[in-house]
Amino acid sequence: MGRMLRSFLQSVLKLVNSVIGMAGMGMILYSLWMMRVWYKQSGGLASSPPWFVYTFLGLGIFLCLITCSGHIAAETASGHCLSCYMIFVFLLVMLEAAVTADIFLNQNWEEDFPEDPTGKFDELKDFVRSNFEMCKWIGLLVVAAQALSIFLAMVLRALGPDHGSYYDSDDDIVPARLPLLRNQQVSR
Repeated sequence: MGRMLRSFLQSVLKLVNSVIGMAGMGMILYSLWMMRVWYKQSGGLASSPPWFVYTFLGLGIFLCLITCSGHIAAETASGHCLSCYMIFVFLLVMLEAAVTADIFLNQNWEEDFPEDPTGKFDELKDFVRSNFEMCKWIGLLVVAAQALSIFLAMVLRALGPDHGSYYDSDDDIVPARLPLLRNQQVSR
């Protein structure tokens, strides 16, 4: 029963983690599209895109890295991997909460960001305002996925790694190679 529960939780954690990965891939694609539009409008000049394009790209890459570490942590069910994963996701949630609190509580939140002489940041704000419902639900889905992934990782960590029943008739011989992602009990 415990093995089935652990396997189910590992699969659910991978599924929930995939939502975070999809958000990361969407942010990467959107930032690459913004870069393409920027270079097309600038006539191929060597001018650098605005700061928020790089911010979107960096956050998207970070979300994809978190997703990769989450899949490894879910597969191994190792306490160390799950702890690192939970710390990364928790720090990301805290960063999101800080930015959200700044926007909602600070009346002059736009002054906190660097100046954008191109006006593209204003276009981004207008897009978010005109599609507020969709952006709100996507944001809530990503935050819910992050919170659920932290919870599932905590439960999986409490269950401990899957020791399995790796039967070997030669108990005295240590295997020459050990798999990368499976925890094996090696008896000496």
